[in-house]
Amino acid sequence: MNSHAIINRYIMKEMVAPFVLTLTFFTFIFMMTQILEITQLVVNFNISVISIGLMLAYSMPFFLAFIIPMSVMMAVLLTFLRLSSDNEITALKAGGVSVYALLPPVLIFSVIAGLLTGFMTIYGLPKGRLALKKLVYNVAVSNLDIGLKERTFNDSFKGVMLYVNRIDKRSKELQDIFIEDQRSQGVVTTVVAPQGRLFSDPAALAYQLRLFNGTINQVDLQSRSAHAIRFDTYDINLNLSRTITPEADGPKDEEEMGLGELRNYLRNRQQKDARYYLALMEWHKKFALPFACLALGVLAVPLGIKSQASRQSFGVGLGLIFFLLYYILLSIGWVFGEAGVYPPLVGMWLPNVVMGGMGVFMLARAVQERPIFPAALRRLFVRKGRRTANPKTRT
Repeated sequence: MNSHAIINRYIMKEMVAPFVLTLTFFTFIFMMTQILEITQLVVNFNISVISIGLMLAYSMPFFLAFIIPMSVMMAVLLTFLRLSSDNEITALKAGGVSVYALLPPVLIFSVIAGLLTGFMTIYGLPKGRLALKKLVYNVAVSNLDIGLKERTFNDSFKGVMLYVNRIDKRSKELQDIFIEDQRSQGVVTTVVAPQGRLFSDPAALAYQLRLFNGTINQVDLQSRSAHAIRFDTYDINLNLSRTITPEADGPKDEEEMGLGELRNYLRNRQQKDARYYLALMEWHKKFALPFACLALGVLAVPLGIKSQASRQSFGVGLGLIFFLLYYILLSIGWVFGEAGVYPPLVGMWLPNVVMGGMGVFMLARAVQERPIFPAALRRLFVRKGRRTANPKTRT
C-alpha cells in the first residue's frame, strides 16, 4: 500500500467522528423547532409517544437536506484544523505531499454525503411530507372527541374561540360554555350557555355543539350596532377540515411532489405564476443542495489549513460564518426566484458557485503559501483570533 493510500484512509477516518457528532448536534437543534407544534398536538389530541416519534421521523428528511452539507463542512474543517494544530500538515509538506494530494478523501467524503443528501431531497422529503400530513389527519380523526380540553381556550377552529369549563367524556355534556365567533366579516358574535352537548363527525372533521338556555350577543362593527338574543336551543357547527386536510384532498404542495410529478407539472403549467416558480425552485433545490456538500467541503480545506495560528473555536466560528453566508445567499435566491426577479436556476445554484469558487481560490492561495484573505480581512481575523486566544487582554 503506497503512502498516498495510507494518507487518504487516515484523513477519511478522521472526518467520520466529527461528521457524526456535528450531524447529531445540529439534528437535535433543528428538531427543537418542531417541539411547539408537537406540544400543541399532544395537548389538543393527547397523541401517543409512537405518533410523536413518527412525526419526528417524517420531519427528518427536510432537516437533513440542510444539516448534511453543514456537517460535511464542519467535519472537513475540524479535521484539517486538528492536522494543522498538530503540525501534521507541515510534516506532510516536508515529506513532499502537496495540499492537492489531500483533496481525494475530501472529495470522496463530500460525494458520499451529497448522494445521501440527494436521496433525502428526491425521495425522503416528498414521502416524509405526505406521510406526516396523513399521520396528522389520522390523529385528528381518531382523537376528535378529545380535542377539546376543560378550562382551555381552543382556537383549532378557524375564526372561532371556544372555552368550556367542564366536559363529561362519557355523556359528552358540556358546562359553562363561551364561544367567540368571527367567521362573518365585520361581525363578532359571542355565545354564552350554561349547558351543551357535543356531537362529532370524524369523517368530516366536524363538531356540532347544541347549546341550551343561553345568550347570543352580536356586534356589527360596520353599522356599530349590537343585538342580544336569548335561546332555548342553539346549534353551532365547528369544522377542522380548513386547518387539517386529508392526503387525497387538493393539489400536492411542491415539496410533496416527486421528480416525475414536478417535471410533468412544469411541462403542463401554462401560466408562469408564483406557483410555477416555486415548483421550478423546488426542482433545482433537489440537485443544488447535494452539490453544496462538494462546494462547502472544498471551502473547508483552506480554512482549516490556514487557521492553525488561532484556536479551533475561531476556525469553527469562521466555518459557521461561511455556512451562514451560504444560507443567506440561498434564502435571497429563494425570495427573488419566487418573485421572478431572476431565474430560479440562478437563485438555487449561485450559492454553490460562490462557495465553490471561493474554496478553489483560497485553496490555490494556500498551496502557494499565500494568505487566503485580503490584507484588511486578514488583520481583522488576526485581531479577533488574538482576542479569542487571550480573553483577559483589554482592547
